[in-house]
Order: sequence, then C-alpha cells, then structure tokens
Amino acid sequence: MSFHLNIAGILAGCIIIVVVLLDAFETVVLPRRVTRHFKLTAWFYRRTWIPWKWIAGRIRTPSRQQSFLGYFGPLLLILLLEFWAAGLILGFALLQFGAGKHEQLGNEPITFWRLVYQSGETFFTLGYGDIVPTSALSRTLSVLEAGMGFAFLGVVIGYLPVVYGAFSRREIQISMLDARAGSPPTATELLVRLAGKTDNPGIDQLVLDEVLRDWERWAGELLESHLSYPVLSFFRSQHSNQSWLGALLTMLDATSLLITGIEGIHPGQAKLTFAMARHAAVDLAQVVNAHYDPQAPERLSDADFQGLLQALAAVGLKLQSTEDARQKLNRLRSMYEPYLHSTAQNLMVTLPAWWHPVKTRDNWQAGPWDRMIQAKGLAVLGQKPARPAGIEDHF
Repeated sequence: MSFHLNIAGILAGCIIIVVVLLDAFETVVLPRRVTRHFKLTAWFYRRTWIPWKWIAGRIRTPSRQQSFLGYFGPLLLILLLEFWAAGLILGFALLQFGAGKHEQLGNEPITFWRLVYQSGETFFTLGYGDIVPTSALSRTLSVLEAGMGFAFLGVVIGYLPVVYGAFSRREIQISMLDARAGSPPTATELLVRLAGKTDNPGIDQLVLDEVLRDWERWAGELLESHLSYPVLSFFRSQHSNQSWLGALLTMLDATSLLITGIEGIHPGQAKLTFAMARHAAVDLAQVVNAHYDPQAPERLSDADFQGLLQALAAVGLKLQSTEDARQKLNRLRSMYEPYLHSTAQNLMVTLPAWWHPVKTRDNWQAGPWDRMIQAKGLAVLGQKPARPAGIEDHF
C-alpha cells in the first residue's frame, strides 16, 4: 500500500464524515433554512422520491395509490437515518484504511471491505474483537467512532418524536377544517358555513377574525416546521381528500375573497392571514423543488365564479364591486396558485376546487358502519339514498 493511497483514503474519509455530520447538524439541530445550493438531505429526498413517484403513477386504483404514497414519508425518515449511518461507517473505514496497522484473528489479510465491517461493528458498539486496531491512530479513530455511534443513537431518539409531534399539530387543524369547510375543503364552503342559517345573514366579524387568526398561526407553524424538517412535506393526511396543501390553498382562496371585498366585512385580519399563508406557499415550494408555473390550469372559470357568487349570496354575502372583483381576485390568485399547483404536481396531491356545485359528504359524516346501516335501512324501506346532509342538518 503506497503512501499516496494512504493519504487519499484519509482525505476521502474526512470529507465524507464532515459532509454527513454537517448535513445531520443542519437537518436536526440548526433552526433555520440553509440557502446553500447543494444540500445532501435535499438531494437524498429528491432522488428517492423519483422512483417512488414513478411507481405510484402506475397504480390505477386511487385508494391504493394514496396508500402507497402515504408510506413514503415515514419510510424516508428511516432511510435518511440509515443513509447518515452508512456514510459515517464508510468514512471511518476509509480513515482506518489510511491509518493501517490492524490485526485479524487467524492472521487473515486485512482488506478494505473487512475494515468496513470493522467500522460498522465499532459504530454500533458490537465489539466482537475479531479485527483489532494496533496503532495509536487507528485506536483513537475506533474510540471516536464508538462515541459517535452513541451520539447518533441519541439523535435518532430525539429526532423522531419532534418530527411526529410537528406532524400531529399540523393534522389537528386540518381535521378541524373538515366540519368548517367540507371534504375536500373549499373557500366558498368555509364562508357559507361561517355565515350559517340565521335570521341575520352574514358573518360575525369577531368569529371570522378568530378563525383567521388560528389559521394565520397554523400557516406560520407550517412554514417553520416544514423548513426545519423537510421530510414533513411528504407526510400525507389520514384522508385522501385532505392535505396540508389543500388546507393552505383553502385559506388563501378564502382570504382572497375577503380581501377582494365582501359587504359588511373588514378585511384587516384576512390580509394578515393571506400574507402568512402566501409566504408559506412560496417558501415550501422550494423545499420540494417546485417552481412558479405560469402555465398552471385555470381553477376558476366564469361559470364557477358565477356559481360561487350565487352560493355566497344565498347566505347574505355579496362582493362590494362585482365588475372589478374578478380582476382583483385574479391578481391575488396569481400570487399563490402557480406555486401551489407546481408543488401539488411534484407531490402528487389533488388540490381542492373553489366550490362544489354538488353537495358532498363530510368525512365526519361517513364511515363503514354508517354506510352499512343506511344501506340496510333504505333496502327495507325500498328507498334510494338521499342527498348528503350538511352540518346544519345534523345539529
């Protein structure tokens, strides 16, 4: 083994260890976004997502496709930890290869791959003792690697609960949106349900502002958690018609309508919520390598816009200036829809519409036992299933 090769092994091992440790520090410990062009974790996410997305695209059954996509986020989290561990083991094996002077039981020759094995058992503190370092440098490296293995275990123990805690907080608010805005949620349904069926049509300003403040905070927490832990972007909600993208889009749609101008409603809080939600939409698009898409398909046709106006008017909500409203609404939409469309394309998520012409059943109203009981009851009575009832019809 020449001296040049020894130096090459040491340099390669140092580079790998430094890169992996820096990436793990930035991903787990550093509480801010890294603006460096290349980041190992982001590269790993995107490279593993490509084949997974390709396979999912060939699953024709929607429920099975969503189930398959749901496995990616948690599995990616485990694969990332294994990727870091493999990098550190390889790096220390290269250092040991450069340091030399090892002995193996039976006086068998020491090869590089046996040093990789020795590095692995040292990292995970197995301590078989079948390969023994004999020089001061190689012994020092073994002690450092064993200590790093303990530290890595601590990172794993601390990292997983934090990630799942952030995921749980995100999903609680999304689940609450089910009864407020339908399944899937829409901005029109949110405003209609906030207005309700009362003798005095319209929305209570205090109630509206309280709801929007909650969603402003949710958007802020979404931005912070998904920038700190990008793997959360791939975690999917419990129901296939719910997602963090859908909830974010619903809030942006709703606040856009309020900013456009609805008679009797002050848009102050809506502007704050829109700003926070739009900030989250733009920054989180970069996490999944999504870009502004000026060719995004039209979500609000003229017919949909007229249907939206009629649905709002039915509960006493009227735009202040119908002629200028469409242009102002289009300007607001152009600030976030292209980003969310591109993000949804990358993550294979279906975005909700502006409104549902046909009434849909909320997730809380549906269930396997409910459907079975209803089917049996209607079969006995010889009736056909009725239109799904809204929340106001149940309480």
